[in-house]
Amino acid sequence: MSTFDAAALLPDDLLERIRERAAVHDRENTFPQQDLDELKQAGYLSVLVPAELGGAGLGLEQAALLQQRLATASPATALAVNMHLVWTGVAKVFSDRGVPGLEFVQRGAVAGEVFAFGISEGGNDLVLFGSDTDAAPQPDGGYAFTGTKIFTSLAPVWTKLGLHGLDTTSADAPKLVFAFIDRTDAVVTGDDWDTLGMRGTQSRTTRLNGAIATPEHVVRRIDPGPNPDPIVFGIFSVFEILLASVYTGIARRALDLAVETARKRLSKKSGTTYSQDPDIRWRVAGMGLAYDALPPQISALARDVDELADHGPRWFTLLSGVKHRAVVMAKQVADEAMLVAGGGSYFSSNELSRLYRDVLAGQFHPSDPESAHATAATAWLGPLES
Repeated sequence: MSTFDAAALLPDDLLERIRERAAVHDRENTFPQQDLDELKQAGYLSVLVPAELGGAGLGLEQAALLQQRLATASPATALAVNMHLVWTGVAKVFSDRGVPGLEFVQRGAVAGEVFAFGISEGGNDLVLFGSDTDAAPQPDGGYAFTGTKIFTSLAPVWTKLGLHGLDTTSADAPKLVFAFIDRTDAVVTGDDWDTLGMRGTQSRTTRLNGAIATPEHVVRRIDPGPNPDPIVFGIFSVFEILLASVYTGIARRALDLAVETARKRLSKKSGTTYSQDPDIRWRVAGMGLAYDALPPQISALARDVDELADHGPRWFTLLSGVKHRAVVMAKQVADEAMLVAGGGSYFSSNELSRLYRDVLAGQFHPSDPESAHATAATAWLGPLES
């Protein structure tokens, strides 16, 4: 995959337009509709769909590189699009492993559908392993979902929402139900996204009042709790790798801006640019050393998903770990970049100021630091003794 040219799908002129609009959407707290329109036109929303179905036929490794590149222009746009790519990525995980059920996602992505991710719920730290949303079985085999989902990126524009809920009434209950719903009157999108950063994602609260998933859009019914089902691995693997990609892209942009500023800033004390200052050079070197570790890790794990590698139970440590390391690294790099750039970066109009705020969102995505460490501890030390 090393010969893959990300600039072919995300050319420099498109990135520059997205970058120029990013400051406006951050300031005005608006959704980047023009970004989405241009990305759609470029075929970006179907990059993970097989070529025989009309997509670009790329693998997760290539999509991760694209998302790193997109995040250098607009982290919020990249994070919003991430949620659509997660579902097309899960569909690819299914099809690569001969698991049916998500072909409609692949066809829909090519046809222009926008898929959003409706998994997060306030106070539900079980995430994929449980749900406070009620999934009521319907006579025809469909489900009616009632509950509240939070952090629903793409909230103003999605056409299909992938979500989960708990069936507590069927004969084999409880069962976690994964399905897709359309945007109808049974779905109420809040206008509550006024955040510190990642403002363009417009990840608003979504309230479901008996929203119907038709039988053909009910993808999986599984037991609650840790589960080897492909839906769990598919979501977890694609979600973590693409999240790591977005935050690694933020770090790259912050590093580039720090280098650019260091080469321009003149020191009255020395008469040279800050790029010649030993302390600044040490700081930039540290940023580069931290950043350089992540792209190869992301590529290796994404390639393993593409090539059906079997890491067994280690998968969850590897995946949560790469996301955690990417966020920690990106926060460190953004912090150091602010210091290299000086006081001007503290103004809200400065791009580094926006990146500094955007990167903070990373700690709230699953797997959060506590979950990542608990998973790693279990992998190395075994489970806690009761």
